[in-house]
Amino acid sequence: MNIFEALRESHERQRTYAEAVVRTSGDTPERKEAYERLKAELQAHETAEERHFYIPLMQFDNGVDLSRHAISEHHEMDEMMEELDETEMSSPSWLATAKKLSEKVHHHLKEEENKFFQSAGKLLSDKQKTSLAKDYLKEFEEQLKSA
Repeated sequence: MNIFEALRESHERQRTYAEAVVRTSGDTPERKEAYERLKAELQAHETAEERHFYIPLMQFDNGVDLSRHAISEHHEMDEMMEELDETEMSSPSWLATAKKLSEKVHHHLKEEENKFFQSAGKLLSDKQKTSLAKDYLKEFEEQLKSA
């Protein structure tokens, strides 16, 4: 498995969880569970991805702006999750923020898969792609356990 395949697996879960969150309503167990699942997945993914994909890409001139942009989008998603954590789940503003988060998640994943992965694929060797996948998956699992 290479780093792109490893990241795509988490991306698919993120899409599913984000869609599940916006289909929920009110302060219900379904909404809590869907949001907690999305939040845990996003946070574990972001940390592991930054450490084992974006930081290594910053070693290349062509990887710096790409990495900064992606990390800044991670920060935006973190801020939206903080806002959700501070808002009553039964509030209409909770769902409005959740929809913004879902849109940001979908935008970010599409951009990574259609743009960033192509650029990164040219910068990283096959050996690096495999090695980064192992490191990413290990870190991801550790982050998920501590969530």
